[in-house]
Amino acid sequence: MEWGSESAAVRRHRVGGERRDGPGATPQPEREAPAQDSLADSCGGGARTRKRSGAGSALSEAPAALGLALYLLALRTLVQLSLQQLVLRGAPGHRGEFDAGQARDYLEHITAIGPRTTGSPENEILTVHYLLEQIKLIEVQSSSLHKISVDVQRPTGSFSIDFLGGFTSYYDNITNVVVKLEPRDGAQHAVLANCHFDSVANSPGASDDAVSCSVMLEVLRVLSTSSEALHHAVIFLFNGAEENVLQASHGFITQHPWASLIRAFINLEAAGVGGKELVFQTGPENPWLVQAYVSAAKHPFASVVAQEVFQSGIIPSDTDFRIYRDFGNIPGIDLAFIENGYIYHTKYDTADRILTDSIQRAGDNILAVLKYLATSDMLATSSKYRHGNMVFFDVFGLFVIAYPSRVGSIINYMVVMAVVLYLGKKFLQPKHKTANYTKDFFCGLGITLISWFTSLVTVLIIAVFISLIGQSLSWYNHFYVSVCLYGTAAVAKIIFIHTLAKRFYFVNASGQYLGEVFFDVSLFVHCGFLIALTYRGLCSAFISAVWVAFPLLTKLCVHKGFKQHGAQGKFIAFYLLGMFIPYLYALYLIWAVFEMFTPILGRSGSEIPPDVVLASILAGCTMILSSYFINFIYLAKSTKKTMLTLTLVCSVTFLLVCSGTFFPYSSNPASPKPKRVFLQSCSSQHVTRTFHDLDGNIVKRDSGIWINGFDYTGMSHITSHIPEINDTIRAHCEESAPLCGFPWYLPVHFLIRKNWYLPAADVSPRDPAHFRLVSKERTPWDSVKLTFEATGPSHMSFYVRTHKGSTLSQWSLGNGTPVTSKGGDYFVFYSHGLQASAWQFWIEVQVLEEQPEGMVTVAIAAHYLSGEDKRSSQLDALRDKFPDWTFPSAWVCTYDLFVF
Repeated sequence: MEWGSESAAVRRHRVGGERRDGPGATPQPEREAPAQDSLADSCGGGARTRKRSGAGSALSEAPAALGLALYLLALRTLVQLSLQQLVLRGAPGHRGEFDAGQARDYLEHITAIGPRTTGSPENEILTVHYLLEQIKLIEVQSSSLHKISVDVQRPTGSFSIDFLGGFTSYYDNITNVVVKLEPRDGAQHAVLANCHFDSVANSPGASDDAVSCSVMLEVLRVLSTSSEALHHAVIFLFNGAEENVLQASHGFITQHPWASLIRAFINLEAAGVGGKELVFQTGPENPWLVQAYVSAAKHPFASVVAQEVFQSGIIPSDTDFRIYRDFGNIPGIDLAFIENGYIYHTKYDTADRILTDSIQRAGDNILAVLKYLATSDMLATSSKYRHGNMVFFDVFGLFVIAYPSRVGSIINYMVVMAVVLYLGKKFLQPKHKTANYTKDFFCGLGITLISWFTSLVTVLIIAVFISLIGQSLSWYNHFYVSVCLYGTAAVAKIIFIHTLAKRFYFVNASGQYLGEVFFDVSLFVHCGFLIALTYRGLCSAFISAVWVAFPLLTKLCVHKGFKQHGAQGKFIAFYLLGMFIPYLYALYLIWAVFEMFTPILGRSGSEIPPDVVLASILAGCTMILSSYFINFIYLAKSTKKTMLTLTLVCSVTFLLVCSGTFFPYSSNPASPKPKRVFLQSCSSQHVTRTFHDLDGNIVKRDSGIWINGFDYTGMSHITSHIPEINDTIRAHCEESAPLCGFPWYLPVHFLIRKNWYLPAADVSPRDPAHFRLVSKERTPWDSVKLTFEATGPSHMSFYVRTHKGSTLSQWSLGNGTPVTSKGGDYFVFYSHGLQASAWQFWIEVQVLEEQPEGMVTVAIAAHYLSGEDKRSSQLDALRDKFPDWTFPSAWVCTYDLFVF
């Protein structure tokens, strides 16, 4: 099975002195090989037949390069078209149909309340009142076939989680609004729909997650007015403390009496603003849930690839899915809006930025899936179907393909066997052919790996240099810059390495023969990926199967039809047609990767160079997309113009980036891409106390505005606008204090090590935090039990560091076993609703060896995220100085440290 005509390129006997370029061609006398042939012999082995210049089968460079570029551009256009919202809405208010207009009305009312942090009147009173009011109206309109029950839950509890390096969470009197829709005679089983109505500080939270609650209200309305009776109950949970790291869902699933009815759930979330809602987690196991989505969803958008990427921990985020899975042992489906993550958790997350079509498609899908589950016999006996995982992926939003992972493994290994048979035939040719082919194959494999390695190294060198000169994120507001800089460099380096190999190593080999070899090499590499992914049990191995099966079929078909015509127009056309599916789907996934990761790199902290990450991703995409086009390098007459063009584009872009032409951020109202800055006006009080002495003295006291930039550029772009924020006020770590002595809201200290501390006047909140040692006692097992009491605002952080010779053995939080954060300190995240009693808890310290500096250091930070205490005059004045392309999220906090 060969690429081109039946010639010496096919037979490739490296003996004698002639080759045939086609039927009836005149044998050419062998000329003396040039000196570099000795280099070629090491890879090719033996004497080589020389190519005649101007062989008819060689491709013209310019048309071939332009054709490939247009081919990829056309595929990218098809991907873009498939991602557009093309939803036809039914008549507003039509019974049984989801009405996006009504859902939008809910959304606008909720976001008009403003930011809704847990514990604020906006969250605990105004939003709850609005939800109950709308639920009451829906209940009045409901059909007599259904019964609606409403409960407002105020749970208190604690749990530990390994998110962000691990910490413990404690919540008190937070709010859940729970609605149960069930048949008039009741139900023994239920499916849960979950959203959250709280938001992060300083953001209206339209996409995260008010739109989901709006969709759920409208789904509740439609189901309750339906003339079709449900078999099972549908529980709608509007939870009021998800942004507090999943507290409200924990309170519901571990304490609410209706939780025992739930057999499956759907969680609605957001990692962006609008667009399509992606199914990015299912299970665990329970493949029937995927089948339910496949059968019911009207506008499917799902991928097991997203599931495995998310669950790998690469994305620094988590959802209520984890709580229901880990604490409720309930399977479910996790959906999230992923587009336009640039304005996620910012002031720009407003209702007007969410397309009505986006609301409609989400509502159509949620309504259909909930109705399917609520009438399914499988829900009642879901435990019987808990077996194995599913491979699932949508085909450009048209439909979903899903099958059990064990079936996927069988398919994958069948594809592998097909490759083994195909390559095995090559390696089992007569000995004189096999020796030459084997040497060229492994030489080609080595060259391909070298080209990929040098491509990666090249873009990493550029990325590191760009980072060192302070021009990171130049592509954040202009994504094409990353393609022109890193993409062109990666492609140029791959072409360059293969051109060198063609010129110096494969001097006398036919282009058609080399095209054959490098196709086989690419097939072999993708087959290796397929084996590795399948062996590890990853469902996303189906991608490699696609990238092996379709090219192999294409190769066989092209060979049969065009073995007499060489690499001419028809061959190219049919070859590209055969690659249509793998390349189209690859671009579809690549879009999702960049849609998710590009915005995340703008909020990934000060320690991760975003250019290095993006350059690596682009290099990887280039390797994949170029793999089955490498053979065209050997079929083409030349690659000089292509390399020159790519080098020119890369060089010009590089110079423009170095000169600062591309500013990373934008305040464009149509498409803002702001820089995120956290400002905390802090009054910090460090109190050191002698051992067993509760009357220690203050050893340090200062006040200032603590500034954190959430991306790699730090304050480099800010200093010119606000000169007082410069490197002279860089904050220094207090080595003896937990988490460096700063009032971290969450334990992200390992992600953000560059921060600034601008001196400012003391802050005096109207509701100051109080922290005291209630008791200190020695236990019968010779440990010291310290009981504390704290009162303060709705959000506080508690930190613990044990001293040398001491260990924290247990405490009254979580499951009783202390969980350390990264760095070895202990972090507790506390929040409460509108009102709460004093927070009393204890820790137990095992003292192995008494030290003069005490046994433990503790600190508490009080965060004022709402109300008048949130602001200070100096904080407001500084925030107003920030340019409009930033999003400064500001609040007041206090910090107190003690030693015991």
